[in-house]
Amino acid sequence: MLAMRSSRVVTLSQLIEGLWGDAPPPSATQSVYTYIAGLRRAFEPDRRRRQPPSMVSRSSGGYLLRLDPLQVDAHVFTARLDAAARDRKAGDLDGALRETDEALALWRGPALSGVPGPFAEGERARLEQARLMAVEARADALLRLDRSEDALAELYDLIHHHPLRERPYELLMLALHGCGRQAEALTVFERARRTLSEELGVDPGEGLRRAHGVVLTATERPPAPGRVIPRELPGDLIVFVGRTRETVRLKSLLDPWAGEPPHPLVVICGPPGVGKSALAVRVAHMVRERFPDGQLYVNLRGGTPNVPRPSSYEIFSRLLRGIGTPDSAVPEDEEEAAALWRSRLQDGRLLLVLDNAADLAQVKPFISTPRGTAVLVTSRESLAAGDDCVQLRLDLLSDAEATAMLSKLVGADRVAADLGQTTRLIRLCNGFPLALRVAGARLADRPDWTVGALTTRLTDERRRLRELEAGDLAVRSSLAASWNALNGSNREIDGAAARLLALLGLLHVPDVTVEAATALSGTSPLDVERALERLCDAHLLEAGEPGRYHPHDLVRLFSADLLPAHERNAPLKRTIGYYAQSTRAAARTSDPHRVHCLYPELDARGRGFDSAPEAGAWLRREEATLLAAAFQAMADPDDDIARAGAGIGLALWWYQQGAYRVTGMISLGERLLATGVRLGDQVITMEAHAHFATGLYLKGDWAGSIEHHEGHLRLARLLGDRFNEQRAHGNLAGTLLKWDQCAQALEHALAQRVIAREIASGPGERFALLVVGRACIGLGRLEEAVLALEEGSALADEAGDTLRQAEFAVARGRVLLELGRLDAALAVLTGALERSRTTTMKMTEVSCLVHLARAYRLLGRTGEATRYSVEALVLAERMGSAYWLERATGEREAAMGRRSIHA
Repeated sequence: MLAMRSSRVVTLSQLIEGLWGDAPPPSATQSVYTYIAGLRRAFEPDRRRRQPPSMVSRSSGGYLLRLDPLQVDAHVFTARLDAAARDRKAGDLDGALRETDEALALWRGPALSGVPGPFAEGERARLEQARLMAVEARADALLRLDRSEDALAELYDLIHHHPLRERPYELLMLALHGCGRQAEALTVFERARRTLSEELGVDPGEGLRRAHGVVLTATERPPAPGRVIPRELPGDLIVFVGRTRETVRLKSLLDPWAGEPPHPLVVICGPPGVGKSALAVRVAHMVRERFPDGQLYVNLRGGTPNVPRPSSYEIFSRLLRGIGTPDSAVPEDEEEAAALWRSRLQDGRLLLVLDNAADLAQVKPFISTPRGTAVLVTSRESLAAGDDCVQLRLDLLSDAEATAMLSKLVGADRVAADLGQTTRLIRLCNGFPLALRVAGARLADRPDWTVGALTTRLTDERRRLRELEAGDLAVRSSLAASWNALNGSNREIDGAAARLLALLGLLHVPDVTVEAATALSGTSPLDVERALERLCDAHLLEAGEPGRYHPHDLVRLFSADLLPAHERNAPLKRTIGYYAQSTRAAARTSDPHRVHCLYPELDARGRGFDSAPEAGAWLRREEATLLAAAFQAMADPDDDIARAGAGIGLALWWYQQGAYRVTGMISLGERLLATGVRLGDQVITMEAHAHFATGLYLKGDWAGSIEHHEGHLRLARLLGDRFNEQRAHGNLAGTLLKWDQCAQALEHALAQRVIAREIASGPGERFALLVVGRACIGLGRLEEAVLALEEGSALADEAGDTLRQAEFAVARGRVLLELGRLDAALAVLTGALERSRTTTMKMTEVSCLVHLARAYRLLGRTGEATRYSVEALVLAERMGSAYWLERATGEREAAMGRRSIHA
């Protein structure tokens, strides 16, 4: 006991309780004194009689063992596991595996073997649980490192000795799948399903079901000739010269001799415009036969101005769809999407090109791939610190390469006509590929110019910087030629394409769909799609996923100045209105039982949706674009555009709350509030208070949340808006409840119900009854809680409101726990969990998991209690919720016997 609490005081009563429990012998105190004396003799055999002890000393009513915690193997074990967790979080799987191995090497059999008493029993159980989780973490690391075979023996041993733990079955299935042994993996699932059913009466959990789906997907995959192979590489440049040494090096890494696997991570770095992307695409085309399962391409937009970078989840979603995963099968959770991506890569040979990476952190989630798959990255930053990274820095072109480049661009005869001027032009361009390409484009666009004519223009340093700087102005010169050719063409499609490119320059969004571009142009979808494809043919636009288009970063800057100022407002207003109306339609369709904000009224058309899954998928796919459009519009000087942008933000309220977008809700709430104040629009300001307050609520800033909910209430009363008045009362009640201000929460909930019944707001009355029930639980008025929750549950059932049905069930389970009706509580909460997982509200699911863990713990079923508390902990960590993280952690520790809590 003293060693496990080294350098901390252990009281006499704690020692007695730890050694003998609730029934110590009469001699317990004297026995402790005797044991302490024996320890002192053992630790310090040479201590003189009157010399004070230095190792075991008396302190503050207890005893203290002065020992460095790292001298205790149990503490070293925990420290190693913590280090492994940090390495795993940082993406260092080799480091995590090494730390885990060192932790497990400390074990020599059962912990505290032969030591009696309640303390030793609890510690044995805790340490054994930690050991099992470490073994599972080790196996998981081996799988992620494509060492599935190495994990098999230990996993078989785990399920033999611990047949009721689900995680070893899940890992064993994935390991067998990674070894190509699909039939054995399915046999393991059946064994797990049968064992869990017979011993516990439960079905396999989510992790096992997910692993089963991965194996089935691989098993049911059609043979190679019938599969759709992704071929997403952009077109190879016709004018590509030089880079011979770099090309040979890259080919040797991606297509090595003797059939060896390709290098897993290859990076091309260098300054902007040096030709990184062109070289990457060229080499990717050259080695594509080495990757028969396909080639995927993603622009990470690391240097894209005015457009946010795609999130890791967006990239995983796109990659999964790229390899044939149906949209309905793409997990909503980032970690699950990452796991499915890694699973789908097993035994595959695929090339992934990640273009324009901002830094190592952006690509880290995607570079841990099985052998046989390679990742080729371009970036302006050094990524040499990445695991297994081979980095190639791209330098400027030699004089010979630059001459060859100009010859291909403008013709060898033209270049050879005055080699002296050509050499001078190359020196003025400093061998920089982008500058040379701009110079070549200028000469190609002006066939009457000699090379010397352009050189003379570039001799003036002020003109040279304007013409050749590898940035906005330099590219503007070359792109202008392409755009002018379209704009001046007699072909109708060319003129339409030029006009559309000018319009696209108005939007600061990651990409556009045909629908959005149709709203922007005001023409027919068919004409817009033809114009988009014409821009792709002219290399002024790039096609992404089917139906999605985006301009190159530099084209975006170029196109921003093409449209006269007086022509910009109408098309921008149409497009922002389209986004707002479509967002409203998606929000209403995905959850018709919520009341969605339809302010302000907009004269615009949006798209419709036939089902909730379709609407939800659209919101997830378009989230980045919608937020970018909202922020851009709200910053626009035109009041109508700013107001339409606020309409997008307000329509995202329920979606962001359900998806637990804490940071997004706060930043969007701040911008909405500033926009409402700027426009003098009290309705937007009122709604912004609610949006901002909800983000602060999710963050756990109760005081800040209440301040903005009170602002919402104040403006609702000022405007005579009874619906928003009752809504503000409800939100205040919910926030006060989280702050343990149950009496005040009850007052606001009752006030909400009065108004909700007065104006016949079913959603408002249901929420009010939910908070009344929760507040009464907090106040110990359990019978009142039961009545409120039963009434609200009946209303939710009548309305078919799935979210409230789940929330009422969780609350009813909680009150049953307080009443001591444990079996009834367990039944209600088990049903609530399945229902909560069909909603988009992660808070409901984590709440249900915490209360389920408590129910199992109170029933003495510590295995299930630990399982559900750990699941709650994982979800709370993903959500980033300090509130639920604290409760899940407390419940887990209580389930493991480390401390007692009151939920």
